[in-house]
Amino acid sequence: MLASSLIEGGMNWWQSIITIFIGNTVVLIPMILNGHAGAKYGIPFPVFARASFGTTGANIPAMLRAIVACGWFGIQTWIGGFALYQMMKLWIPALATLPQVFPDSFGLQTGPAICFFLFWLLNMFVVYLGIESIKKLLVFKAFFLPLAALALLFWAINAGHGLGPILSQPSKLSGPAFWAYFFPALTGMVGFWATLSLNIPDFTRYAKSQKAQINGQIIGLPPSMTLFAFIGVVVTSATFIIYGETIWDPLVLAGKFENKLLVSIAMIAVAISTLATNIAANIVSPANDFSNLSPNKINFRTGGYITGVIGILIFPWKLIADPNGYIFTWLIAYSSLLGPVGGIMIADYYFVRKQQLNVVELYQHTGRYRFKNGFNTAAVIALLAGIIPNIPGFLLQIKLISSTVFPAWVSNLYHYAWFVGFFVSGIVYILLMRNYKTGSVNLDNKENS
Repeated sequence: MLASSLIEGGMNWWQSIITIFIGNTVVLIPMILNGHAGAKYGIPFPVFARASFGTTGANIPAMLRAIVACGWFGIQTWIGGFALYQMMKLWIPALATLPQVFPDSFGLQTGPAICFFLFWLLNMFVVYLGIESIKKLLVFKAFFLPLAALALLFWAINAGHGLGPILSQPSKLSGPAFWAYFFPALTGMVGFWATLSLNIPDFTRYAKSQKAQINGQIIGLPPSMTLFAFIGVVVTSATFIIYGETIWDPLVLAGKFENKLLVSIAMIAVAISTLATNIAANIVSPANDFSNLSPNKINFRTGGYITGVIGILIFPWKLIADPNGYIFTWLIAYSSLLGPVGGIMIADYYFVRKQQLNVVELYQHTGRYRFKNGFNTAAVIALLAGIIPNIPGFLLQIKLISSTVFPAWVSNLYHYAWFVGFFVSGIVYILLMRNYKTGSVNLDNKENS
């Protein structure tokens, strides 16, 4: 969808591929840097955040990350539910003609809504069973998705009469128009992984070594994202040749196939792999983050239920209905919140603490990471400093203000939201913490703590 939405926005195939590759290479850097603490000390993201934000203040970045994960949970649940709808309407045609029960402002049809809620309930059932139940689905996904993607690529080449016609589709953007679209698009691509670049310690804490976590991410992120992006743009370009319209949603495309059995197999596979992704990427982190708010009252299961409810309330079907809204409103907007958090955590770990943490005191409310009443004021100020420059552009994007309220250059900062937030917050934090005394450190790492 990422790659295809860039085609929809006017890029040609190689422009969209390069944009995605650069974006993933850029975000790989904070992923590796933040992953270092997880691999070295065996600590998850909410605990790592205590070093810079304070034992209580760590809930701020944890909640920012959690709310974004809830949004992604909603989007993935909608995708999985829509896959079920595409399959079921072939066998039960009446599903597509059910009377409308939702107001027009909801933008939600009855058939897709029923399948969405069914898939949502399936996700909640997996949360009830516990995280161990998803392992077999993840294994299935790991083998199936590459095969399915290659099959889709073969179909596109065959139906589009070779790669020639597909890759010859010209760019609709040139000169200033291209650059005006490229930089926000690049920010959106970085924003896509801005979530995992923060809570990557949740995963690298299990890494055997720093080399393992670094190589794993280098091999796993840019190459695979670029490969799937290439498949995405080839298929999207082929849809224009075959159907006369650009179809950027693979589920809509699959729904156009005439073979019922083929569509059913494809949609069931998409639903299963989406379920696996949803639990692993969009339930584990927010469930842990919500639990961090009140460990005695909120366990993993309750945190998962909270995630599920919020995932519905964000109206995910509206977020992905329009490629521009998907990139410019959703991806860039939350990158403006998570970029500053990443800048602060990396600045603290590498420039203030020199990669040295006291693991024991990270779990105490009376140690050095308590700061003042559990909050590090410097981190809060730096966070606001990184968010504020992007607010005018966001308000303009969602049409709450007119373009004349702020100078154009102020509003345009939003197009670089993640970068602006990351560097502004990081630099402000370093300046505010320049006289901070870290004190002696217990160097226990995960192997001997």
